[in-house]
Amino acid sequence: MTKFYVALTVVLIAVFGSILYITQGESIKKSIMSSTGSIPTLPAESSSLRVVPKEQSGEGQSSARQQQAQQQQQQQAGAPTFGVEEGIKASYSAVIKTSKGNITVTLFGKDAPNTVKNFLNKIKSGFYNNLTFHRVEDWVIQGGDPKGDGTGGGLMQTEMNALPFTPGSLGVARGADIRISNDSQFFITKTESSHLNQQYTNFGQVTEGMDVVNKIKNYQQRSLTS
Repeated sequence: MTKFYVALTVVLIAVFGSILYITQGESIKKSIMSSTGSIPTLPAESSSLRVVPKEQSGEGQSSARQQQAQQQQQQQAGAPTFGVEEGIKASYSAVIKTSKGNITVTLFGKDAPNTVKNFLNKIKSGFYNNLTFHRVEDWVIQGGDPKGDGTGGGLMQTEMNALPFTPGSLGVARGADIRISNDSQFFITKTESSHLNQQYTNFGQVTEGMDVVNKIKNYQQRSLTS
């Protein structure tokens, strides 16, 4: 009889664990759908961005004092304060595949952790698949708008840092309120753009493919997906 109770207990624990795993999976799926609107079903080979984690010796060295200073700066600016997710790396590498070639970028997880995390989540969900660079000017290209006309995307907190905007810098688009940025539209500068310094979130740098950035000049060349 005792052996029967033990066996029954083990079975119940296994069943409960399976139900908990399925429930958590559905919760994560609903969370992704609420932030992107849908779960993309494009095949893996059509992904517009490929994420490659980049190991850094300085990874994970951000101190509690640095995070506290950042929070104090945000509070002084009148912006709401959000915690930084644990586990964000110092930097990541990603490839933007376009119809004119590939653009390799480094993402600054240490300097703009929440922005980088949001960008990575959108990449992994397929959000950027088949979107375009809707804005193309002599000094900048801008893309990532789900509507394709500069009016799409959600909102997120701006993350200011001291990084300068140089040729190949990645920034986040925003409206009139400096505290609030778009959560999907990003831009790549073609020239030195110091007028953007500490006005927009700087979260990455092109390391290969500036020739591709400069080739994107008209609508036929703007596709984010090769």
